[in-house]
Amino acid sequence: MSGGSVIAAIGNFDGVHRGHRLLIARVASLAGESRLKTGAVVFDPHPRRYFRPNDPPFLITTAALRDQLLREAGVDEVISLKFDAALASQSPVEFVRDTLKGKLGLAGAVVGADFRFGKGREGDAAGLLSICASHGLLARVIEPLADKGHSDKIGSTAIREAILSGAMDRAADMLGRPWSVSGVVVAGNRVGRTLGFPTANLTLGDLIEPRRAVYAVRATLDGRRIDGVANFGRKPTVGSHATLLEVHLFEFSGDIYGREIKVDFIDFIRDEMKFDGLDALKAQIAADCAAARRMLSRSE
Repeated sequence: MSGGSVIAAIGNFDGVHRGHRLLIARVASLAGESRLKTGAVVFDPHPRRYFRPNDPPFLITTAALRDQLLREAGVDEVISLKFDAALASQSPVEFVRDTLKGKLGLAGAVVGADFRFGKGREGDAAGLLSICASHGLLARVIEPLADKGHSDKIGSTAIREAILSGAMDRAADMLGRPWSVSGVVVAGNRVGRTLGFPTANLTLGDLIEPRRAVYAVRATLDGRRIDGVANFGRKPTVGSHATLLEVHLFEFSGDIYGREIKVDFIDFIRDEMKFDGLDALKAQIAADCAAARRMLSRSE
């Protein structure tokens, strides 16, 4: 595929967080020294989805956004490997010899220190260095990036935990940008419109579900940035059961059903709760809007 002209970072790259970008910067440095292209080898589907198909959604980014972010980070080629039974059954040596060198024709590989590969996750980063050396491939291992102010390393697992807990500021710090979701606006039950707070509604698909709560958000629609407030949950006051992201955009009017919107989660406001009727709900939404405006004014 690459004819020996690519040095590639290898991993799942879910989120393309600050640690991933450090890895890619190291790849770019090596590639520049050797006059080669930079690459990223990714697995589709995510191995966790392959091995644990009944797990709830857990992805931080869609595959499309992951690939876009990798290219923006400086990757010349995003190389997708189908994660199936054949790939899962390869030994560490077979993965390097038959896939990285034989199928992909890589010149070298760069991985994080916690990288595991091969059948039963038998291979580790040290093993990759040894196997690559014996097959004429360059290889480097990069130590994880520490999360400032926390004992955890920056990684997809820590970011998922932050999203699940509603700690969007911490997730943004590790990602290097706000956590966001994108999608086509779908029709809801229009309760928000009757209350004077119309919403753009999104389903999250395979993305991880955040804490059921109200958030200060910043949306992008047709290139325009619009502040707002969002609720993710099941709307207990009106008896809904399916989870939905409902976004009320400030200073905006118009029909946006069927249009693409991106929503950045900026800060947590409060947990979702059930109110004693629509009047109480309406009053709380007004208070939430005021809180969101204050938070967003501080995040400019």
